[in-house]
Amino acid sequence: MDFFIAKAPYWITRFGEMGIVVPLAVALTLWMLATSRAVRPLMLWLVPLCLVVGLTGLSKIAFIGWGLGIAAIDFTGFSGHAMFSAAIYPVVAYTLAAQSSRQPGIHRGAVLAGYALALLIGWSRVHIQVHSVSEVVGGLVLGASASGWTVWHLSRTLTAPQPRPHRWALLALLGWLAVMPVHASPSRSHDMVTQLALRLSAHDKPFRRADLHAVPAPPGA
Repeated sequence: MDFFIAKAPYWITRFGEMGIVVPLAVALTLWMLATSRAVRPLMLWLVPLCLVVGLTGLSKIAFIGWGLGIAAIDFTGFSGHAMFSAAIYPVVAYTLAAQSSRQPGIHRGAVLAGYALALLIGWSRVHIQVHSVSEVVGGLVLGASASGWTVWHLSRTLTAPQPRPHRWALLALLGWLAVMPVHASPSRSHDMVTQLALRLSAHDKPFRRADLHAVPAPPGA
């Protein structure tokens, strides 16, 4: 039992990987396109998502390539796991709830469950010591801003009855979330961001967290 408890944060954190959440975002986009047949819902979903993904990527590139961070709060860039989780899971949960029930209480409960999962993933990033608290909180705020905007406007845009998702779609979602964190290959998104940052900055080595807190040598040393 102790072994499984010790390994739980490493399993939980995988729910925030790009290879797991981005396909969910793509599937949701296709579902919106097929059911609403309108551009507005897609824009309400994709525009804020792309904005926060871009901001997260830029924050990482700025530090890895140029060492731009905030030492006082141990910040080297927004946590991608936290951002993706808070941006995607609540919207997926809301869409499934809205198309399965007309009761607002169920919709709110589904969205809160999505945010609860994002918080759990954020906690796991701090627990396994790959991100600081400031990086996780920043990522969660970014992602929650995007998903909050989307859910708020979708709840006022999709007023007409929507077709319910087929049972097989729900089973596919549950199967994806059950299997992928265990069997998916580790994400290489950080390696790709690092390569891009080094290419843009023309530096040979990436900046690391230790560099953020390094004490400058005194003049003439």
